[in-house]
Amino acid sequence: MSSMLFTITSAFSLSITGLMLHRTHFLSALLCLEGMMLAMFIAISTLSVQTNTGSSLSLPMFLLTLSACEASTGLALMVATTRTHGTDHLKNLNLLKC
Repeated sequence: MSSMLFTITSAFSLSITGLMLHRTHFLSALLCLEGMMLAMFIAISTLSVQTNTGSSLSLPMFLLTLSACEASTGLALMVATTRTHGTDHLKNLNLLKC
């Protein structure tokens, strides 16, 4: 296993672990999701550079665009829940109370 593949795999695994274990704040969950998207972006970018195909060069830019949209939507949801509930703790959010 190359060192680049190990680094990308460990970054993705740490982001998933952080998402599972440290779900106290909405912002920490968003940061873990961004870490996962960044690891996938780096993996797809290195794959497209190594294969040298012209059709796969647009895929990393598409993923980066989706990542930016996901981040803006997540921040908008965090602002909305903070304004309505007064906090960004995920344990206080309950679908039955909304």
